[in-house]
Amino acid sequence: MADRLSISLETRKKISESKTVSWMEGLVLEETDAGDWAYRGEGACNLVLAYTGSSPSFMGKVMRVQKVPRVGSAGRRSPTALSENERVLWKEIDDIVSCPNKEIAAQLYVEHVMSPLLGSKYVDSGMHVLVSREFLESIEKNVLSERPACRVDAAKVDRDCDSVLLMSDHSLFPGTLKGVPCISVEIKPKCGFLPCSRFISEGNAVKRIITRFRMHQTLKLHQGEISELSKYNPLDLFSKSKDKIHKAINDLFTTPQNNFRVFLNGSLIFGGLGGGADSTNVVTSEAFEDALKPVIRADSGLRTKNFLQLVSETVYKSGILDQLLEVQKLDNFDIEGAIHAYYDVISESCPVCGELGEEGVSHRYTSLHSIPMDESLKIVKDYLVAATAKDCSLMISFRPRADGDLGSPYNEVHLESTNQTFDYKASFIDLDLKPLKKMGKYYELDKKIVSCYTKMVETEQEADEATSMEAYTTNKDSI
Repeated sequence: MADRLSISLETRKKISESKTVSWMEGLVLEETDAGDWAYRGEGACNLVLAYTGSSPSFMGKVMRVQKVPRVGSAGRRSPTALSENERVLWKEIDDIVSCPNKEIAAQLYVEHVMSPLLGSKYVDSGMHVLVSREFLESIEKNVLSERPACRVDAAKVDRDCDSVLLMSDHSLFPGTLKGVPCISVEIKPKCGFLPCSRFISEGNAVKRIITRFRMHQTLKLHQGEISELSKYNPLDLFSKSKDKIHKAINDLFTTPQNNFRVFLNGSLIFGGLGGGADSTNVVTSEAFEDALKPVIRADSGLRTKNFLQLVSETVYKSGILDQLLEVQKLDNFDIEGAIHAYYDVISESCPVCGELGEEGVSHRYTSLHSIPMDESLKIVKDYLVAATAKDCSLMISFRPRADGDLGSPYNEVHLESTNQTFDYKASFIDLDLKPLKKMGKYYELDKKIVSCYTKMVETEQEADEATSMEAYTTNKDSI
């Protein structure tokens, strides 16, 4: 372990000299520290752990621990954070290009790319803390029973990491006010617009009228990832209409899946931890209603309604999703256009054009292969940044404000139905740097999503036609 730790310290020394990366100095988390971190949830790339110990240095913090796929995870780690093509893609940001590993690259991406785009007050790029291999091994063992089976099967903790990312726990307010509860909602908004790119083929025109989220739901249902289709429509949440936003929040509550979670004083009280949650049933609703008692001053049976109204009002009033939508719209070529630029960036012949054949390749696509390299790089980079914005989460935290308290530094929202005023703060989280090599996977997934949805519609139409014909035949025979 000593050799590995010395390498970690040398890595830290190199990047600290640039003064662009935040480190928790003089500290290495060891195996004995692992018991102070509790499972909070996970996404495709990271485990999230919340601190439960008593050290002032870590109170109010969460930790992001990188994962690696179980399949194909063996072998040596890349000596640099980015591939050669990625270094060309991000060449305008020296700190990202020159950093020694992917953990640091991810933090610098948030700091230099996503924070300026979304607003620094809404983004926390975090700081790194060194960890031992034994710490990571112990963490993996401790949280194994709490992780969803599908997540366990797909990925494991990357034990070769030298460091983990430490961030503020956005489900809490900094500091503590004795006796004042804090309730937080985590929303994964998904893509908030319908694409209108001229590079969308005629056969995929459905993408211009049906949301990506709805079509993807069909594929997830077909693959058994979900038990029923979500009622949520991202266009409602991004609509700037108070009524539609309220509908979106209610729909998220009805079918939360992995898009809606609620925490009370940092502990999950609604939604799934690392996977999706099924539809909200009576038992879940009653438990949530009861959990809201210290926060919402309303009679039993009315607290949930008022809380959802509070969330809706805050999304509407803050306008925080407006900027997120602008970043999502950096994808103005759609994957059907961006994929052509991608193959030029990596200097490979375009297999998409090969699939389409001479007759299927229109001038629209061939023109993309004749643009300057800087334009191709911009198309791909904008697509990947937009992909981050489409996949991130929004965390909004609330705490009741005492009557007459005018000294709070936080924004406020008033819930008329209960005559309560709340402090609130909002943050974007899960702003992951998307690997360039995923472009091909994005294209293939897009084809699967559209194909599955189209087949579902065709099947329903055939069923409707068969039902109509049967009814016609029955009526005819009865005459």
